[in-house]
Amino acid sequence: MFEGFKLAAIELTRGAIRFRVGGSGPPLLLLHGHPRTHTTWHRVATLLRERHTVICPDLPGFGGSYKPADRSDHVNSSKRAKAQALVELMNQLGHDSFGVAGHDRGSYVAFRMAMDHPTRVRRLAVLDGVPILEALERCRLEFARRWWHWFFYAQPEKPERAIGTDPLAWYGGSPAEMGEENFADFLEAISDPITVHTMIEDYRAGLTIDADHDRDDRANARKLDCPVLALWSERDDLVHLYGDVVAVWRRWANDVRGASIPSGHHMAEEAPVELARALDGFFQDAGTRDSI
Repeated sequence: MFEGFKLAAIELTRGAIRFRVGGSGPPLLLLHGHPRTHTTWHRVATLLRERHTVICPDLPGFGGSYKPADRSDHVNSSKRAKAQALVELMNQLGHDSFGVAGHDRGSYVAFRMAMDHPTRVRRLAVLDGVPILEALERCRLEFARRWWHWFFYAQPEKPERAIGTDPLAWYGGSPAEMGEENFADFLEAISDPITVHTMIEDYRAGLTIDADHDRDDRANARKLDCPVLALWSERDDLVHLYGDVVAVWRRWANDVRGASIPSGHHMAEEAPVELARALDGFFQDAGTRDSI
């Protein structure tokens, strides 16, 4: 797993970030979703490493990265705080500007990073996500039926108790689906009650302070100037819920393109070749590209 990559940790202002780095070329930051760790990217990162310097961190609150301290306003688990920490990581690695791709909860961190640090993010790819405020304001019966966990995870204590009874039964996953080493890293994370709590805090921030940050951007007519690629899984529900996903993102960015990936929700594990090809085509500098 991650052949040619280095596993490391860097101490930042708020705590340590665990990450892998490898490859050569323009820097590309890959952000995982819930409840995965950075190892979900192992197949994609290996395919991208010849033309990109690929950095795969555990998000703050996830995996082996620092666990944000609880606050009643959830500010330490906000996407703004997580984006700031990962920009600090890229500073430490010597990257003044970079591309970023985020999946699921990582897509919200990546979006906030591009919005708050426009001079740092050259290009943004968002995988299986729309801005949190868009999701909340478009919430209808079907959204609540399919994404009920957003509202359950917002409740105090109960989600952690439910998950802690049998984390693997709650989340699912297997070595056959995920790869043995990726599954082992995932299982270690979801079996740690502290990590489960800080992963759930990410959702509590989503329904409060993260939505407030999106409202502030919209009220002040802020939009992304960097190119944006929206990707969605063909066997997931983004199109069913939102119809034209690209049109949703054009409310928040000036340059948006989009495509589907033939997979279920965990596209990095289920369709790594197709996903790597889409990311490479978007992030690779102008010029002739070999096929992945």
